[in-house]
Amino acid sequence: APGLIHHSDRGSQYCAHKYRQLLKQFGMKGSMSRRGNCYDNAPMESFWGSLKNELVHHQRYATRGAAMSAIQEYIESFYNRQRRHSRLGYLPPALFAEQFSKQMQAA
Repeated sequence: APGLIHHSDRGSQYCAHKYRQLLKQFGMKGSMSRRGNCYDNAPMESFWGSLKNELVHHQRYATRGAAMSAIQEYIESFYNRQRRHSRLGYLPPALFAEQFSKQMQAA
């Protein structure tokens, strides 16, 4: 959908003029990690690893729709609301965000 953000590293294929034109053609916004900073992608790389190890590699999906539905349920029901993250003090992201918001409002 237009407005989708496509994040990548600084690989030459993602910097190419024709590739950037395709992003623009489809209403996508390009986003790249900072030059020489490999840590920009670390949170997403961690997420993709979790998704693959905890869900995708253990299933065969009959259709693309079935895969999309399972992945959406994993993200919304499990990853964001139940799965504890060491980086967030062993809280699920939704609870961490809620607590952080309350702290910001109180400050």
